[in-house]
Amino acid sequence: MGLDETGASDGRGKVRRGLRIEWPTLALIFVCYGVWFVAGLYAWPAFPVLALVLMTLAVALQSSLVHEALHGHPTRNALLNEALVSLPIGLTWPYRRFKALHLRHHADERLTDPFDDPESYYQALWKHNAMPDWLRGLLAINNTMLGRLFFGPWLSGIGLALADARLIRAGERQVLVAWLLHLAGLAIVALIVTLVFDMPFWLYGLAAVWPGLSLISVRTYAEHQWSEDPEGRTIIVEKTPLGILFLNNNLHFVHHAMPSIAWYRLPKLFRDRRAEWVAANRGYVFPNYAAILRAYAFRAKEPVTHPVLRATPDCGGADAWQEIRRANSAKPAK
Repeated sequence: MGLDETGASDGRGKVRRGLRIEWPTLALIFVCYGVWFVAGLYAWPAFPVLALVLMTLAVALQSSLVHEALHGHPTRNALLNEALVSLPIGLTWPYRRFKALHLRHHADERLTDPFDDPESYYQALWKHNAMPDWLRGLLAINNTMLGRLFFGPWLSGIGLALADARLIRAGERQVLVAWLLHLAGLAIVALIVTLVFDMPFWLYGLAAVWPGLSLISVRTYAEHQWSEDPEGRTIIVEKTPLGILFLNNNLHFVHHAMPSIAWYRLPKLFRDRRAEWVAANRGYVFPNYAAILRAYAFRAKEPVTHPVLRATPDCGGADAWQEIRRANSAKPAK
């Protein structure tokens, strides 16, 4: 698109460097954990429903802040960024595993590939056909929006744990370290919830973590779709009152185009060149999440199996498909 990675220029073609510390993001991290702690310590004894609502919002926001941190915010020190967001109040995703998988996901030419894109919801046809009937049915429900909100957090969390258990058994040390750090953080969260907040841990998981992750599923439900053009695979949702919880990742195509840009700069970047962004992502645009819910609450937006890739064990992925596409486009017309 001809848009630079920072989105800012001094008018003479020289890119301005951002702040060494991004204070809006740092402030939001303290607000997020502060709300969570105040809700558990002070609101829970007197106003338990309010406390759970606030903790749900904190869980959702912390998930978005983890995403921001792994992209290099709010500082230029990766370990400090990790430390700032690594208390896992959302319980399920180890920070280092999320970081490794999500950065792989940013290879846009591989988006939606059932094997090469770690965040793809598509299944390889041959693997899907080998699944038991109950699992195929569950995955079909999960491809509706309401199904994703209800089952999505469980399927993604359990799926990651099982896949990483296999990697650990195979000797993947970095995966083991990521989970050991995560388990240490979980122990701290469990102690705070049960001993400091005096809240049943199972209730916290079901009434705060589950709905918090379901809120994030609103954003992730339609983030990507298969398209022959890689730029047509990533959504733009123009407006949402949940923008602060999502850290403006409803403008997901803008984030993929400029993954190092801080969340609070995305809206202006989009507004200033809206027509270009919409044309670039081939019109994969929704006005808001209510429109997606109306269309796909009970109807699957995408098939469970990938419509093109990985139909058989020897069928190539997105890279092979792109090579075939380039070769065909280079052939002279008859």
